Amino acid sequence: MTIYALVSENSTVRLWGLDSGQRLQRQLRAIGKDKPDQFSGIRWLRNAGDAPASARVLLLNGSFLFENRTLNGVLESDNSILLHNDGSAAAAFVDASRVRETLEYMQTPDRVFPQGLQTVHTSDMEAFDESLRRSTRPLLEPVSTGRKTELENRLYGNAYRGITDLVTKFAWPKPAKRVVHLCADLHISPNMVTSLGLLLVVAACYLFLQGQYGWGLLAGWIMTFLDTVDGKLARVTIQSSKFGHLYDHAIDLFHPPFWYIYWGMSLVNFQPVLGMELGQMYWIIAIGYIAGRVVEGLFPLLGNCSIFTWRPFDAWFRLVTARRNPCLILLTLSLLIGRPDWGFIAVTLWTALTTFILILRLIQAFFVRLTGGPLVSWLSEENVASGPHAYSYSIFGATRGAYARRR
Repeated sequence: MTIYALVSENSTVRLWGLDSGQRLQRQLRAIGKDKPDQFSGIRWLRNAGDAPASARVLLLNGSFLFENRTLNGVLESDNSILLHNDGSAAAAFVDASRVRETLEYMQTPDRVFPQGLQTVHTSDMEAFDESLRRSTRPLLEPVSTGRKTELENRLYGNAYRGITDLVTKFAWPKPAKRVVHLCADLHISPNMVTSLGLLLVVAACYLFLQGQYGWGLLAGWIMTFLDTVDGKLARVTIQSSKFGHLYDHAIDLFHPPFWYIYWGMSLVNFQPVLGMELGQMYWIIAIGYIAGRVVEGLFPLLGNCSIFTWRPFDAWFRLVTARRNPCLILLTLSLLIGRPDWGFIAVTLWTALTTFILILRLIQAFFVRLTGGPLVSWLSEENVASGPHAYSYSIFGATRGAYARRR
């Protein structure tokens, strides 16, 4: 099906460098790419009567800010009008024969509501978002010059994963937002940021191997920071792509164990730990890292959630599990006390321990699946914000630090 779209009342307020027309065009293009089996293309209309008689038309009030989930919700509701909390009409998806009367109602809200159409609200669309591991209502907000900073903060916060490691969740949101702003203003693409990150991955490998731990950690930490920036930049400027996603995640997936192993290879006069030589510890790191990733890949086969979104314990465990940033903390602390060998030992043991816990959780989930049906995330439960897991929800439902008022 071709999407026919018409934007009325286009707002010139630029959020993350885009006015409402540009943003909506990118959003619908992204929706079309994500659902090629449902939408074969997008046709933008200049006038209400330009659509074919058999078409269904998406009417958008450009004075509102939408997110993709909101637009998807409208597209899934035939012959309906999306209403904001104040009662004003923000969008509609109707047959071509009803475009004129619907558009007149959207532009003159004191008119009688068109007969035969239904109303939808963002509260009807609220659900757990597995891709970002958070549970929030889809965004729908009126745009005005006075709300520019507030709305940019909302967009940035909505681009942030609720469940991630402790550095990405608590340390990076505010400084990353400033850099995302700079990149958006300078028209720096997400893939350019990712490419710089790749150079830093290689630099850190070389520096660790040479025993230049301080410089290697600097390169590593900057890379992890940029790894936050590129994804957020892609989301707030609607530049996500399959290539960019693959490019970014391939780098993230493969480099961490090489950093730890090269760190270990630079150590001199290393003394065996628990009877283990360096070579054995390399294998523990490599196998533990791969096994952890395999467990993460297998877990969604048991239901509609990932291993870190199943229960509150898993969300808390994700903060510190042996992924890149927690391991960099261990290496940094070891350098500060002048014992880089302790950092390598800590990473090895922590990788083994956390991978063992992940395997146990997979086994436990398998038996729960056998007796209780497909797994679902605790974040998708009703009344989660006020139930027994209310505190965990307040921490993991979204990344609150991303909503800082200042730029």
